[in-house]
This record gives sequence, C-alpha cells and structure tokens, in this order.
Amino acid sequence: MRKAQSRTAPDENLPPTLPLGAQTLDVNRVFARALESFWRYLTYEKFRSPQTIKAYESDLSAFFEYCLRHGAQELADIDLEMIRSWLAHMHRANIARTSTARRTSSLRTFFAWAEEESLITDNPTLTLATPKKTGHLPQVLNQQQILFLIDRVEKQLQADPQDPHTMRLLASIELLYATGIRISELCSLNLSSIDRENRTLRVVGKGNKERVVPFGQPAMRALNRWVTQGRRQWFSANQQAVEEALFIGPRGKRVNPRQIREDLTKALAAIPDSQLSGAHIFRHTAATHMVDGGADIRSIQELLGHSSLATTQIYTHVSVDRLKDSYNNAHPRA
Repeated sequence: MRKAQSRTAPDENLPPTLPLGAQTLDVNRVFARALESFWRYLTYEKFRSPQTIKAYESDLSAFFEYCLRHGAQELADIDLEMIRSWLAHMHRANIARTSTARRTSSLRTFFAWAEEESLITDNPTLTLATPKKTGHLPQVLNQQQILFLIDRVEKQLQADPQDPHTMRLLASIELLYATGIRISELCSLNLSSIDRENRTLRVVGKGNKERVVPFGQPAMRALNRWVTQGRRQWFSANQQAVEEALFIGPRGKRVNPRQIREDLTKALAAIPDSQLSGAHIFRHTAATHMVDGGADIRSIQELLGHSSLATTQIYTHVSVDRLKDSYNNAHPRA
C-alpha cells in the first residue's frame, strides 16, 4: 500500500465553505477532515460535477451522522456490520432501492479512496452487496402529448408575444425533446455552445465529458426567438457583454435548474388525462421516440452521454412494451 500523498489544491481555490463535512459534521473533526480531503480529490483529480459532489455530500453526511450516533469516533471504528445496520435502517424507513444503491456506491468510492490514502487499513465495503434496483421502466410522453404541450406553449406566446418566461419555456421544451440532454446540462449551456450553421450543441455532461448533440429546425426557431427577443429583456446594458449563459433568469444571471424544473412541471400538469410529471421525462421521451423511429441504440447512447450501453438499453424495453400494447389493442387474436 502506498503512502498517503497530499492532494490538496491551493487554498485560494477553495470555496469559503466546504460542501462536505465541515457544514454538517461539527461533532467529530476526524470525519470532517477526511471528507474535506475527499472533496478535494473529487474536485481536482476526478473532475466531478457540482451535482455529483452534492450527491456525495448528502449520502456521506447522512452516513457519518448515523455512525456518530452509534459510537464511531474515527474511520477505523466503522466496520461492515455498522454499514449494514445503516442500510437496514434505510430499508425500514422505506427509502427507495435506487437511493440505497446510490448511497452504497458512494460508500464504496469513499472507503476505496480512504484505504488508498492510508486513512484506514481495511476497506469495510469490499464484501458489501449493492441492493438491486427495481426494474420499473421510465414513463414517457406519447407523440400526441408532446405536440399538445408544444402547441399550448406556442398559443401562450401568440397571446403575449413578448413574454420572456414563455419564450424560455418553449426553447427549453423544444431543446430537451430534440436532444435528450439533462436539465443540468441545459442550464450549463452558453451562447458559444450553439453551432447554428450545423444545428448542434456542445454539451458538457457527467464526469466533465464533452459531446456534440444535433437538434432540429423547431428547436432552432425557438432558440433564436429566445436569444433575440426574450433573453435580452432580462439584461442591463453592462450585463449583456459579460453573461455567457444561454438560459438566464429575470435578474440576468444563469438560470437555476430548479426554476426550469418548476416551469416544466407546471407545463406537464396541463396535459389532459395524464399524471406524468418530472422534468427528466423529456429525456426519457426523446430517447424512446428515437428508438421508435429506428435509431441505432449506440447512437442514442452517444447522444445521451451514457457511459454504459446497459443504461441506454432500457429504452428498447420501453419501445417493446409500447409495441405489445399496440398489438394487444389492435390484433383480433391478441
């Protein structure tokens, strides 16, 4: 085992308050220091996104608070039995299997790093089993529903052609449906991310990986309208020159993903006879409709930015289910 090495970046590069450890674990400085070093590792060596680091913050803070309540005073006090006890506690609390699986993965990553850094001598997660995720298929909008949604927003724009909120909403829906990008990726786009001539986006996804995603004419029209008419309404004269974000809020700053999610949730609620909700549904819908249209599964994997083909293959199952439903409804001998 190699000796621990310093992985710290210059102090001036750190935020004023650390997202891990120091904010939530004021009881035991041993855990706080370890988490601070782990955050530096994720940020400066693994180049994890702020969203990924925030997920680690939530998972590890909850775990170490549990450990403190059950007598652990240092990392060496944590063993497999304590970890299993925490997982059982989450099971009794009816935490979703997907959340439990993610938290288990967070523990594995942390303790593997801690062993590598010689903070512990034995990794307690080596024999830890990951809870199986439930096999439910994602819900998607059908083509009639997505067209209804777009048509409704376009009619709102006809009623108030200069409303920047509606222009931003239409551009968001068109772009999410055209590309299947994540909400976080949408909000991270800059004006320079758009290649208007080739109608492509340069998207930075998970793990700081960059990919190029094409989109169609409807999305281009909605984007042009937003940029030339809506976006400029939320700028003062000096802001216009410095803010690069494609999607902004009324104060002229980059839009918060929560704002976009709220707008999309309200829009989805207007679809008749539908209980579908959640902004991520546009990503599922885009992928499923591409599969329905005959797109190659590996091309969809590249478009969505999935590191594993297995993640993308769920959309083939969604399409098979839709095919079965059509068959059962239409075939006289079904």
